[in-house]
Amino acid sequence: MIRVAIAGAGRMGQSIASILEGNSNLEHVGTWKRGDDINRLVAGADVLIDFSLPEATEEVLASVERYGRALVCGVSGLSSEQVAQIQNAALSVPIVYDRNMSLGIAVLQRAVSDAARSLGADFAVSIAEVHHVHKKDAPSGTALKLGETIAKARGEADTGSIAFESERRGEVPGDHEVVLESPTERLTFAHSVTTRDVFAEGAVRAAAWAVDQPPGLYNMRDVLLED
Repeated sequence: MIRVAIAGAGRMGQSIASILEGNSNLEHVGTWKRGDDINRLVAGADVLIDFSLPEATEEVLASVERYGRALVCGVSGLSSEQVAQIQNAALSVPIVYDRNMSLGIAVLQRAVSDAARSLGADFAVSIAEVHHVHKKDAPSGTALKLGETIAKARGEADTGSIAFESERRGEVPGDHEVVLESPTERLTFAHSVTTRDVFAEGAVRAAAWAVDQPPGLYNMRDVLLED
């Protein structure tokens, strides 16, 4: 039985808790909210799934390092300094950090990487994303991740050559479209989320995977390829 703690009592935290309740191999040992004692919770867990806020990242990392626990982090909007903190913590504990926990996005990321590497810089790249009106960051973390993947595949230093378009409307969980286009042809990749449960399911799968890994920084592509 793998003991799973959750950081963040919002919609994602509640969805993860619901999934854990129906899993006979995983035990939900508690959910942390700001102001509670995170160390007490982490001490009694094997892995922590964090969908709280960027402001809590330092406290979360300090706790999993202190007790040597695995971490699955899906917090969006982290600064470069906070990502660096995650990279440093991964020297001592296994951490799965990804801006999108969907397994479908992991497959999409691999597909656009292959396409960008094959087609090269002659194809213009645009990435469009649509999310619910409550989402504050734009472009989305997933769009940025896809852009970074494409830039790396093409040997570019950054995403400056990629056009991003963001839209916020209704309660859309998340739609992403990647287009690679030349004067003579157009290649389109798309992914749509029908329910936010997909992110919770991916996070739970990552948590079960992470507890058996050595210290290091992983993402959902690692979980998908090695699970």
